Amino acid sequence: MLSNTLKYIYNHPLNANGKVTSLIRFVKWQLNCRLNKFPIVYGFTENSKLIMWKGLTGATGNLYCGLMEYHDMGFLLHFLREEDLFIDIGANVGAYTVLASGEIKSRTIAVEPLPDTYANLNENVSINQMWDRVETLNIGLGSAKSTLKFTKSLDTVNHVAVEGEKDVLEVDVDTLDNVLGTKSPALIKIDVEGFETEVLNGASNTLKNKELKAIIIELNGSGDRYGYDESAIHQILVDHGFNPYHYEPSTKTLTKLPLFGDNNTIYIRDIDYVSNRVQHARKIKIGSVNQYI
Repeated sequence: MLSNTLKYIYNHPLNANGKVTSLIRFVKWQLNCRLNKFPIVYGFTENSKLIMWKGLTGATGNLYCGLMEYHDMGFLLHFLREEDLFIDIGANVGAYTVLASGEIKSRTIAVEPLPDTYANLNENVSINQMWDRVETLNIGLGSAKSTLKFTKSLDTVNHVAVEGEKDVLEVDVDTLDNVLGTKSPALIKIDVEGFETEVLNGASNTLKNKELKAIIIELNGSGDRYGYDESAIHQILVDHGFNPYHYEPSTKTLTKLPLFGDNNTIYIRDIDYVSNRVQHARKIKIGSVNQYI
């Protein structure tokens, strides 16, 4: 595990010109979180902050690398505008929400089912003074209004529990269509550890809305635990006019893919509109690595 983390940090694109510095940052954090029991606020981007806690992978990866999910976070930063609505499904501690509403000043609806993680999300909204732009919901999303059991001690890979899993809690669940009503998002991020099929099944009206231009969705095989075929998700999105793309923030280029990747994939509808937007995006300073994208 440690070797994988160090390899990831060393090879991250934003650490290309400061590999040794990035490893020193990792060591300093490990020492700091052992000596200091309190959360620490770090500069995330030029206009946003992120609170770091020991053991919170969803936050500390951004300290080590600037943007933990470089391509997807870079796309969000270059695509979104202040007038947009962003939906953060599986928000965790709110890294994507902070980028959208802290740096870009977009409106965000952030959905996080686990109470403790939801509390951390709200702290990040507060430290960035974003309550005028952010609505947080302590629920899960699925295909129908119901309740579901979630694991609660697996950090960023907590998920809807399957039979036999212990240390779980029951969470209220609604559909994305119900949550949005008449609201029209420009971008949605879905990171629900294999439950993406159910989220999309509850989002038929949302997918038909032409104002929705892009979806960042995690398709890494986790759907297998529920018996879902993730190639079917690809087909649903294609049928609604979306196609998978890779985004390179350093050149602001979008490259069409034949199929989804093995982690996050960006699906885009109206590629000319989206390409024009990212090409005209302003430069954004990434705090911990002191670089612009």
